[in-house]
Amino acid sequence: MKIAVSVGEGGAPADLAGLHPDLVEVRLDIGGPGLLEAVQPVRTSARIPVIATLRSQAEGGRFGGDEKEWIRMVRPLLPLSDWVDVELRFRRHAPEIRKGGKQIIASCHLSGMPDLQQLKALERDLRSYGDLPKIVVTPRDPGDLLALFSFTLSAEKPLCTGVLGEQFRYARALLPLFGSEMVYAHAGTPTAPGQYHIREFRELWDLLTK
Repeated sequence: MKIAVSVGEGGAPADLAGLHPDLVEVRLDIGGPGLLEAVQPVRTSARIPVIATLRSQAEGGRFGGDEKEWIRMVRPLLPLSDWVDVELRFRRHAPEIRKGGKQIIASCHLSGMPDLQQLKALERDLRSYGDLPKIVVTPRDPGDLLALFSFTLSAEKPLCTGVLGEQFRYARALLPLFGSEMVYAHAGTPTAPGQYHIREFRELWDLLTK
């Protein structure tokens, strides 16, 4: 299990490297391209890989452009990143990103909860162009959570699963127990509702696993 600290509007905290995240996600749709440049000292000196993410409005972010504008914004920033988050709608740009030597988080964020067959089909689609499929859903009730835990446990790995919103935020701490590869946390300013601070998450993880 890896912890990715997501930074955006609040900027990168001065003690980011001291928090020892496994990765740093830079939310370009929130913080802008300059934020990606600002985390380079952490990438260089602490050797912490950086994820470049330009999240669309359709999936909970602020980027409102089309796929041509998406790649125009991402392309000049590729040298500053190690991973690029590529939503399903932007998948046709995956070969260019991979040609640049970057790994791909193939992501999909949903406002509902698919059934098991839909989840499996979505995973196949994401895995067809990405190194790490990331599926984030919005559970309606505890039954949906159980279905998500079961899917995460039985699916091919690596895989990242998560939930949107505050209601079932505790699932963020539980999904790694079922095989989710990565958890997204914050370091002072959440970039999504329900995120834990990295220190909070580590405390929870220690309680759950020791």
